[in-house]
Amino acid sequence: MSNTDHPHEAGSFRKNSFPLKFTDHNFSAYCFSTIGCKVFYHGRYDVEDRDDEVSSPLMGPDHLQHLDAVRVGIQNFPPPAIVSWRSKDGAYHEAKIDLDEIFKDRRIVHNVDERDIPDNASVADPDILLVVNDRTISVYMKAFIPLKHQRDPGNKYSALSHDAILVYAKTY
Repeated sequence: MSNTDHPHEAGSFRKNSFPLKFTDHNFSAYCFSTIGCKVFYHGRYDVEDRDDEVSSPLMGPDHLQHLDAVRVGIQNFPPPAIVSWRSKDGAYHEAKIDLDEIFKDRRIVHNVDERDIPDNASVADPDILLVVNDRTISVYMKAFIPLKHQRDPGNKYSALSHDAILVYAKTY
């Protein structure tokens, strides 16, 4: 087995200051190309597939942009997420994913230049997404980051960023 590490209450808003930080977060887990995937976090299963249940494949990198957190307002940070699954080849895997360690600096991870964020902006609690895809567990952060200018001048709703940013990945 080879391992590869790559570190990288709803509606609560904080006035913008840099670096952007968070105290609470939203969370969801998703499984793709797995068998019998289970993800237990903060007292409940976010994914609890039957032992023989095969999850659908990830439909490309753009698919991640359509994933959002379902559980909101989780106070930071409960014990690690416990993940168990079988990869497509049938190999069994178990992992503990410590979000407290991954986000120990409590910074909101985004890809927006701070000069492009309004001084009076408010930023909501970020989404943390745990994604199991075959043999890899990835953790992404998505945050609504207000922008000074529209990304698409023809779309009045494009003055924000809500991109899924890879923060952590480990292949089993």
